[in-house]
Amino acid sequence: MIRVLLAEGQGTVHGALGLLLGLEKDIDVVAQVGRGDEIVDAALTARPDVALLDVDLPGLGGLDAAARLHDEAPECRVLMLTTVARPDQLRRALAGGAAGILVKDGPVTELTAAIRAVLRGETVIDPALAPPD
Repeated sequence: MIRVLLAEGQGTVHGALGLLLGLEKDIDVVAQVGRGDEIVDAALTARPDVALLDVDLPGLGGLDAAARLHDEAPECRVLMLTTVARPDQLRRALAGGAAGILVKDGPVTELTAAIRAVLRGETVIDPALAPPD
C-alpha cells in the first residue's frame, strides 16, 4: 500500500480528492490537512510515502511546506499540485525537494500514475509547467 498525505487548499472541494484516491486498491490516504503549517506534524505522525501538497495553502504556502517536509521527513516523496500553471512554481518546487508538480485539473489517472512514479524515484512534471525547449 502507498501511504499518502493530502494537503488541500480551501479552493478545492474538501475531501473529494481523498475519496477518489481511496478508490485505488494500492493507495491509502493516511492523513488530510487543510493548512500548510499542519503538514510536517501530520507527516511525522502518519509516516506517508508520498505527500500531495496544494501550492496554495493557508498558514504556510505549499512550496514552503514542501521544503520543511523535505528537511523533517526526507523519506517522504513530495508531489505538488497547482491550480494555475506558472513556470516559477516548477523551479521553486524542485529546489525545495519536491519530486514533481502537476496541474490539479488533470485526470485522477494521471495523478495516481504520478504518485506511483515519484515513489519509484522518478521526477514528474506536468507538461503545462515544463519550460519551452
